[in-house]
Amino acid sequence: MSYIQQLESNKLIAIMRGVDPDDAISIFHSLKKGGIKAFEITLDSPKAYEIIEKLSIETGDDVLIGAGTVLAPESARTAIYHGANFIISPTLNLETIKITKRHGGLSIPGCLTPTEILTAYENGADMVKVFPAGSVGASYFKDLSGPLPCIPLIATGGINADNIQTYIQSGVAAVGLGSSLVPKKISEHNDIAELTKKASQLINLIQN
Repeated sequence: MSYIQQLESNKLIAIMRGVDPDDAISIFHSLKKGGIKAFEITLDSPKAYEIIEKLSIETGDDVLIGAGTVLAPESARTAIYHGANFIISPTLNLETIKITKRHGGLSIPGCLTPTEILTAYENGADMVKVFPAGSVGASYFKDLSGPLPCIPLIATGGINADNIQTYIQSGVAAVGLGSSLVPKKISEHNDIAELTKKASQLINLIQN
């Protein structure tokens, strides 16, 4: 199964932004136990490359590890070197797409307008992250599916348990959840068992 097929099958990317490096592996395993199989570690997080490398060692073939908030081609190359399967950016950078593809990674640039989305896809992007999704709403993705039906879109920004089904029903290939799912640190308020339960509930919402 290709990386795209894996993301389209699982439909949920857990965005690990600013996670305490000491808790990263525990958070990863608790979410994975709940059924999540794709993880994005944002490069603005402490020791991001180190976390990517550690998690890539922990995974099997059915789990993907990616780098997020990738703002430069050099960062994409370094992330792939440390084990990232996919590269996600908040903006459209054609050179980052090029470098990502050259080094065997799945390219997912961030776009908002139809022109940006088509430009990204025509320049080699495998999927396109529409960000911030919460600002345009799920109906925007239905509208995009008319003129751009062949481009796999990922909705990120403002997605949570209350609206995730609406976005899935709009036809997106996947959704990304950050702060509404992933804590920065394990504490008595968000212990391992609770994280696993939350992940499992989200997976059930997607599948039903």
